[in-house]
Amino acid sequence: MPVLPPPFQPADLNSSAAKDSNPIFALKELVARLHREQHKMQDLLSSLGFALRSFNNLNQFLEVMPLMATRGTDADGSALVLFKPNGQVRLERLHCQNSGQLKNIRKALETATDVVTASLTTPVLVPTIAALDDQVSRYLGSQIQLFGTTILARHVERGRLYVFSSDPKYTWTETRQQLVRLVADHTALAIEHNELTAQLRKKERLDRELEIGAEIQLRLLPRQCPNIPTVSLAARCQPANRVGGDYYDFIPTNHNLSKSIAGSNAATRWGLVIGDVMGKGVPAGLIMTMTRGMLRSEVLNGHSPARILQKLNRVMYADLENSHRFVTLFYSEYEPQNQILSYSNAAHNPPLLWQAATQTVKRLDTLGMLIGLDAESQYEDAQVQLKSGDTIIYYTDGFTDAANQSGDRFDEENLIRNLHWACRHCQGPQAILEYLFAQVQQFVGSNENGDDMTLVVMQVN
Repeated sequence: MPVLPPPFQPADLNSSAAKDSNPIFALKELVARLHREQHKMQDLLSSLGFALRSFNNLNQFLEVMPLMATRGTDADGSALVLFKPNGQVRLERLHCQNSGQLKNIRKALETATDVVTASLTTPVLVPTIAALDDQVSRYLGSQIQLFGTTILARHVERGRLYVFSSDPKYTWTETRQQLVRLVADHTALAIEHNELTAQLRKKERLDRELEIGAEIQLRLLPRQCPNIPTVSLAARCQPANRVGGDYYDFIPTNHNLSKSIAGSNAATRWGLVIGDVMGKGVPAGLIMTMTRGMLRSEVLNGHSPARILQKLNRVMYADLENSHRFVTLFYSEYEPQNQILSYSNAAHNPPLLWQAATQTVKRLDTLGMLIGLDAESQYEDAQVQLKSGDTIIYYTDGFTDAANQSGDRFDEENLIRNLHWACRHCQGPQAILEYLFAQVQQFVGSNENGDDMTLVVMQVN
């Protein structure tokens, strides 16, 4: 015999009504609900923090974001849609509690993102949030309770995080919306962190490549000055960056001395060259390296300085024309037996000759275009007879263009005046070199010099 429920008593109704009308009970319910929401917020923050600390892979982090958003809001599922640099709008991750709905939800979201991507036109390729929201709402259907928030990284919209529920009684309370925004903000943080990490790794790789380039370039420059009869030498190259475009070299024209810097054969002519590639950094360093190799090859043919520059210009013209860079070059050959310097200039700063007998300065210059500007450029030969005590400085425009904080340049006049003093008071080319570098540094002060600085000093014994 079935058990019947106890008869309805009016006291029950009174008790229920009393409970609903009791303000203390209502207050307790409110406090309990707030505690539940607070705990849910704390749990979500803890989970997000753990994910940020634990996952060193962005894909792993993105994998769990829809899951956290779904559980934190008691929803049916969540979808992460990202905007790609090429303009594509792509469903990146999807989590759905109901496996039976998963296929339909995925199809709807993929269709919505495809429609938005197809509507974009170059050069815009930037989806609008309103257009994406409209398409997602349309293909999911009006029966889905949907909420979306923007993923904003570095003040740029990177996508949307959608959370949905098919429960008609489900409501998007302020707390639930805050939880979704919290997940979206952490997603944006992870994306930004991943990009910064990638940039750092790229910078470290480039720094390493620059170090290798600087090391190679340093090895290509003379490690020390050669022992050339009747003259003493000093040289220094100070790049503005780790890899520079300045170039100097000492080249024995005798094949047998091509690998020796200690040759003392007075019959051997020595090539002394200084050059400057327009620009700085790795591109200039590469062209400098190319110039060095080609020039050394031309010198061994035994032509005059002007002929060497002419042939070098023709060989390098095609490569330099495409690079939109040019080279200034001063090439000279010294004959120790008779102390004659033969030279030709390809638009480089003319070396300065301090003549000890008259204590005057002469510019060593000839007409000639930049290397790489015109394949048919012609160059001129010139000679000068050197005497005991004469001093020549070969330099790049980093010296004369060095500017102080007021914007004033050191210029050639300053260099000549300091050369006069140095040649009268300094003992030997190394002391002259140190003095001139110190004067430029004193002139510049705390202002950084933006160009490479190279100086070669040759003094007749």
